[in-house]
Amino acid sequence: MLRSRLWLLSLLSIGLAILPGLGCRGGSSAAQEALQPVELTVWRVFDSQDTFDPLIEAYRRIHPNVKINYRKLRFEEYEDELIRALAEDRGPDVFSVHNTWMKGYTDLITPMPDTVQLTYQELKGTLKKELVVALRTEQTLSLRELNDTFVQVVPEYVVYPATDATGTKNRIYGLPLSVDTLALYYNKDILDAAGIPQPPATWDEFLEDAVKLTKYNASGGIAQSGAAIGTGSNVERSIDILSLLMMQSGAQMSDARGEARFAETVSGAGGRSLPSADALRFYTDFANPTKEAYTWDKSFTNSLDAFVAGQTAFFFGYSYHDPLIKARAQKLNIDLATMPQITEDLRARINYANFWIETVSKKSDHSDWAWDFIQFAADENNVDAFLSSAKKPTALRSLVLKQNEDFRLSVFADQVLSAQAWYNGNDATSAEKAMEQMIDSVVSGTHTIEEALGIAQNEVNQTL
Repeated sequence: MLRSRLWLLSLLSIGLAILPGLGCRGGSSAAQEALQPVELTVWRVFDSQDTFDPLIEAYRRIHPNVKINYRKLRFEEYEDELIRALAEDRGPDVFSVHNTWMKGYTDLITPMPDTVQLTYQELKGTLKKELVVALRTEQTLSLRELNDTFVQVVPEYVVYPATDATGTKNRIYGLPLSVDTLALYYNKDILDAAGIPQPPATWDEFLEDAVKLTKYNASGGIAQSGAAIGTGSNVERSIDILSLLMMQSGAQMSDARGEARFAETVSGAGGRSLPSADALRFYTDFANPTKEAYTWDKSFTNSLDAFVAGQTAFFFGYSYHDPLIKARAQKLNIDLATMPQITEDLRARINYANFWIETVSKKSDHSDWAWDFIQFAADENNVDAFLSSAKKPTALRSLVLKQNEDFRLSVFADQVLSAQAWYNGNDATSAEKAMEQMIDSVVSGTHTIEEALGIAQNEVNQTL
């Protein structure tokens, strides 16, 4: 398990309170030399300074010689600014990488070492108290501990082969503080008015509800959408929704080498089939005027905008959408539910993961300290308060049951153990564009479903 240092917190707090201003006189010369001021820079997305500061302050109570500068960047600017800063040797020591970007960043990352060397200040002596500097070599998280501690999707995106003087072996390249999953937001008043008491648990129920909730105007246009689904460019995270449908349908999204295989048939009890075609057809039928499922089209600007305006009953989103929806739809009666599944069999559940990974720059002068801070931040005893404050779902198995007691987070915590993802290439942006264009080309009639799948697969494989 990740190391807990609560005893050190208590010891140092008592010692420093008793002896304010006392210098660190004891310890070896190597330890004294190691206790030099260390400055770490952390770059992340979304979380404010106020939200992240408690983690920094808790770490500095153990290591007061470490100063941590935190910078929050806008998502729209983050990757460009990060790459530029790293190229110009002014980048952060610790930075966040989205799980779908991770493979493309491995050359810029220092993988977690087997051990880190750190200094501690300890209060020693009986009659005459003094702070002694101790230099320690500590074991870091092992691959086994990683698998036992984090939910199953995490190792797939943080473990990569690394080569050094001793040879090539799998190393840990980062740790997440949270793992998000797709969920179903719904307008309770619209569902109540249609006589629908509960949100759908399966896609068959979802289709039935969407049809029942959709209203048309005199010219056949959509007056009220049942669900924001069916197109690519104007549906938030449309590629994630479709990817999940494909995975739930049994499609092989990629092979062991990471190459896309979703356009290829798979073997089943009834012979070979193309599950991804069934999933794409089901998805795009919601934007097909000739289908009973028709409930969404290009006339809507964006699925989130339509949902907060009360124009659609169902919206697919992540936990990070929750505060945005609350802020923009204060007068609407909004709730959320777990994602629909193919069946109600809990053993067959598949959900879709979306998360950021904290990692260390290859150019950091303080990589041991940087990795130690990441491990500290990801530890159950420290990340718990951060997740509660930030309203984020956990990445740790040990916190799932606790978060299941939280009214809003319980939906996401309930899904995190069955969460999966599939893209692990070098250019997630281009891969997502290919998937989005695949959807829209089917909706527009430019390509058949099979043609669109083949084109998208080829384009995705060019990004690996």
